[in-house]
Amino acid sequence: MKVKHLFGPAVLTLSLLVTAPSIAAPTEGAPILTGKQWTESDANLKKAYLLGMANLLQVERAYQQHKKQRRAPTDSQSLVPRFSKGLQTQTLDSVRQSLDNWYAANPSQLDRPVVETLWYEIVVPGTKQAR
Repeated sequence: MKVKHLFGPAVLTLSLLVTAPSIAAPTEGAPILTGKQWTESDANLKKAYLLGMANLLQVERAYQQHKKQRRAPTDSQSLVPRFSKGLQTQTLDSVRQSLDNWYAANPSQLDRPVVETLWYEIVVPGTKQAR
């Protein structure tokens, strides 16, 4: 039960960290941080975003472990184990630096969401190296 109560605040915290007042634009639905906002943010804001992602994954992992008593998704149906495996050799600073490097090398891709870049450029290659 506690996990259900933590999920809402975790999502709210993540969305607040993602949108700094100076760069926030009115949107429909949840705001998605793109490379443009990422490259305009300082290192502390980037770390806060990554910590929010890590916390969200921890909450989801706890929720799934609680649901294993009932019907939880298998590892192949959940992103949590893949994120864990793909990021097991990374630190917050190395992920931040990898994202910085990727957006610097791909300036035409600044409209790409950071979570998409994190997944395809860091997590997926990390899962292949971890095998």
